[in-house]
Amino acid sequence: MISSPNRDDLVFPKGGWENDETMHEAACREALEEAGVKGVLGETPLGQWEFRSKSKQNNGSLQGGCRGYMFALRVTEELDSWPEQAIYGRKWVSIEDAFRFCRYDWMREALRKLLTSLSENTEYGPREELDALPLRPVISEVGSEHQISSPSSCFSSHSSVQQLAA
Repeated sequence: MISSPNRDDLVFPKGGWENDETMHEAACREALEEAGVKGVLGETPLGQWEFRSKSKQNNGSLQGGCRGYMFALRVTEELDSWPEQAIYGRKWVSIEDAFRFCRYDWMREALRKLLTSLSENTEYGPREELDALPLRPVISEVGSEHQISSPSSCFSSHSSVQQLAA
């Protein structure tokens, strides 16, 4: 999870989706920029959530509506420095603390879906292999004009997740 200046709560990395990138590429980029992590992104989104943009949520207009897709990221590399390190602090927390400190209810719902997916022995591999691996949800905010595309690695690969070349 990541922390923001002057806040005691935490969020999962998230952000905008550029017109020249896929949803999976956006999720990988946000994880790298905000949390300084690389890894293998889950093939299937954990879900879709609609929420208001932080900068527009209190102005009473219809602008600022966002749609977010959350993915599990199998973290394979932690960077010592990353692009937005001065803004966001990376925090490795227990599942219990993730629920307790998470800023948004919709992010807690996504975390529940991740835990359900892991317990059902889905695309991430056998459950016993997962217990030792750090899996972190990553969110990609999108507008309705973007299309969901195939999964991609975030700079590395793993045999239990399908990979595509960019």
